[in-house]
Amino acid sequence: MASNLLKFHIHRIRNPYSESLCLQHDRSQFQTISCRPPGRQTIYASLSSSAPPASRDEAILQAKTCIFTTLERPINNNPKLTGKLKKLKQPRFRVEIPVVDDSPTSLIQLAEEVFGDVPIKRKGSKVKIAIIWPEAALAEAASQSFKSNSSNQAEHTDMSEIAENRILNAADVAVVFAPEQKHLAAIKSVADAVSPKPVLVFNPKWAFEDEGSFGEMSSFVASFDVIYAFMGLEVKGILSKKRGMVFKYTRDGVVSGEKWSVLVEEDGEMKVVSKFTARPSIGEVENVLYNLMAINSPVTKSAKFLKDLVSNVTGKK
Repeated sequence: MASNLLKFHIHRIRNPYSESLCLQHDRSQFQTISCRPPGRQTIYASLSSSAPPASRDEAILQAKTCIFTTLERPINNNPKLTGKLKKLKQPRFRVEIPVVDDSPTSLIQLAEEVFGDVPIKRKGSKVKIAIIWPEAALAEAASQSFKSNSSNQAEHTDMSEIAENRILNAADVAVVFAPEQKHLAAIKSVADAVSPKPVLVFNPKWAFEDEGSFGEMSSFVASFDVIYAFMGLEVKGILSKKRGMVFKYTRDGVVSGEKWSVLVEEDGEMKVVSKFTARPSIGEVENVLYNLMAINSPVTKSAKFLKDLVSNVTGKK
């Protein structure tokens, strides 16, 4: 197995767990400590590379950059001729930022930090965003919170109010925030209601490995292109343990062609050890890590994905 490692292209990047990100061993989860909420930043600021985020601020900035550079074209290129609408393929996107705290307050703050201001410019009216929440109470609380933002361009509704929904009808893009598997039919209804306008699923709460068992909804879920995602991972051996990340970052709004990277920490730095054209399964990631671990530990036990990398409130425990 060790010989296979020589086929991997090794690329050094800076350690994403330095300073504000730290691995906490309790509950076997990545958690964030000592992070300040991000201030307003220029969304199209030049990022030196598509390396994994080194802080909570950078994670949110990367996600926001991916979202709005990807949405800019479909929002600005809506055809005016009704006869052409039915021929368009609906843009469907997905973003995944693992969080420590998924309480209502934390989710609303994360939503406000990402969608509180819209950097997309166009002639005429402002871009309108509809954020669809799992529950009515969340939608109402988010609506009240967003009102304090003078640049707010988002309106809020919930999964129970989809048919003939004024907010959805007026929106340029629909964002389904933190849905669960039980909401799949409602997400489909949202997509149908706003089509051919784009729809974005933000932080779905189901596991990627479960999507093949969604029956007739599996193909619908698979129609969403992941434009930004990262997930902590760990492989344990008899003599050693390694940590790393699966990461995807869509640059410049170009969805096709971006690959999934598997990174592993070596000598205090994160290194890209493999890349995949399609999203890798846990089995494929295990094979990469097992080959890597074989150099120092010929017997490995298990690999698992770790959630909760980034806190969406303060980063405190």
